[in-house]
Amino acid sequence: MASSPNKKSKNQFVSTIIKQGFISNPYIFPTRPSNLFEMMAEEQTRESKHALESRFRVSKVLADAPFPAVGNVRLTIAGRDGFKVSMDVHRRVLVGRSRFFADKIKRSGSHHSVEILDCDDVEVYVETLVLMYCDDLRKRLMGEDVTKVLGLLKIASAIMFDDGVLACLEYLEAVPWSQQEEEKVVSHLSQLQLPDSAADNILQRLVAEPSTSSRSDDILQRLLTGVLHAKDDKARREMKKVISRLLRENTSNSNSHESNLDISRDTLYYLCHKCLTSLILCLSEATTADDDRQDRGVLMVDIAREADNLQWLVDILIDRKMGDEFVKLWAEQKELSILHSKIPTMFRHEISKITAQLCVAIGRGNLLVPKDVRYCLLSTWLENLYEDFGWMQRAGRSIDKKLVEEGLGQTILTLPLAQQQTILLKWFDRFLNKGDDCPNIQRAFEVWWRRSFVKKYTVDSQLQLALYDYTE
Repeated sequence: MASSPNKKSKNQFVSTIIKQGFISNPYIFPTRPSNLFEMMAEEQTRESKHALESRFRVSKVLADAPFPAVGNVRLTIAGRDGFKVSMDVHRRVLVGRSRFFADKIKRSGSHHSVEILDCDDVEVYVETLVLMYCDDLRKRLMGEDVTKVLGLLKIASAIMFDDGVLACLEYLEAVPWSQQEEEKVVSHLSQLQLPDSAADNILQRLVAEPSTSSRSDDILQRLLTGVLHAKDDKARREMKKVISRLLRENTSNSNSHESNLDISRDTLYYLCHKCLTSLILCLSEATTADDDRQDRGVLMVDIAREADNLQWLVDILIDRKMGDEFVKLWAEQKELSILHSKIPTMFRHEISKITAQLCVAIGRGNLLVPKDVRYCLLSTWLENLYEDFGWMQRAGRSIDKKLVEEGLGQTILTLPLAQQQTILLKWFDRFLNKGDDCPNIQRAFEVWWRRSFVKKYTVDSQLQLALYDYTE
């Protein structure tokens, strides 16, 4: 049965719009309603509902407006959507409060008729006119939301209603803003033709005076130092999370040139050295402490605290791609490593988390350091990590066992094959005796095995690689 001409025409119209990209193909991306004309009708219904609501609000504003009974100016405001409202207002008010109307209504005595066409928002225009009749503008604005006042400010500025502009600016300076409102305030103030001094009080909330602003690096050093030395552990943990999150936000914003935060490598490493010094001092005291349980308890808390501080600083260094120097610094801590091996595991296991942290970052490619430094890191700290691994899993905050094992294995596999063999053969013997108390890096062991015995590469004098596959 052939389609009717109207139906065929309608289908061709829909097909054309789909091809031009105005709507998605309903057979590919099903939507409700699927019929284009129903969609257009729904959109029109929504627009009509919004228009009706706006007109209702305008009627309410006019009903409550403090206009005297008889006016000598017929003012009509027409919106771009066709909505129009007319009202009888007074020349003395318009001329006395608006330089725009003072220029437009130059003749005195007789009635005037003024039209304002193509308004973006008739409702805001009407509310601005109502403001012109108010003696106490601050009281009138009280309780309004920021977006509404920004609209009033825009119209007041356009008609040169200076008292209204001042009242809106005073309101915006005094009330709190949400983040979304903050962006709207900045956007509106940048678009309006206001004297610089008029918006200064508002922008002071966002911009520091050059004479009173400090280098961000100095401020950050103070904040980081305060967290490291905090007396309340709960508050210290909370503020570590807050500052870490803010620094990460800053790192992502810096890619789009939206950040002016400057924290130097020198500041971070200065704090790292201070923590290392404190940690060595704590371990030295622990090796000479007697069996008094109270003394040991205090030392255990101090060691865990300094180790946790270092972990936090290392996280920041890695996030900001400044951690390469710390790997070398940590690899050279021979004295600290020896002291570490002399005290009970329950006191020291937090320190080994730093080594695990670095191995995870190296294994992910987030730290790029020479192979000599990588080997030195493992030579200095790997045995300590093995010894503490069981405690690291069971005590205090849990660690991601699989993540540490994967990072450690990948770090080992970045070394020359002979060094891989030395490390993995020692691990093999330990794992057979310790089981779950030793990191399970058998994946790295398998890779080393295949490199050594299955697919063996040789390099001739011309640096050409040859492959011998022993499986054939």
